[in-house]
Amino acid sequence: MSSSSRFDVSTAEPPSDFSEPFKALWWLKKGVLTLGPEWEKAHEICQGAEGEPAHDWVHALCHLIEGDHGNAGYWFRMAGKPVQRDIEALWQDMAQSL
Repeated sequence: MSSSSRFDVSTAEPPSDFSEPFKALWWLKKGVLTLGPEWEKAHEICQGAEGEPAHDWVHALCHLIEGDHGNAGYWFRMAGKPVQRDIEALWQDMAQSL
């Protein structure tokens, strides 16, 4: 199954069997990788588990979407990941890697 088909955002909530980082990715995709209430939900998930690399990596994506590159850089470092700037490519990488 491709990462895109796993992220059916036509439902009101992410699948209950998704890990928390996957739920955050789901919310970001539902919000079309832009700021808004879905971004807020994803950001809350990430903040709730700061220090866990998978959450920190998605946290970096949240701040990249926000346009806060300095803060995104901090979360990339915390996650042990290289800084990326292409939001869609990064989301795809995360969806396949997490």
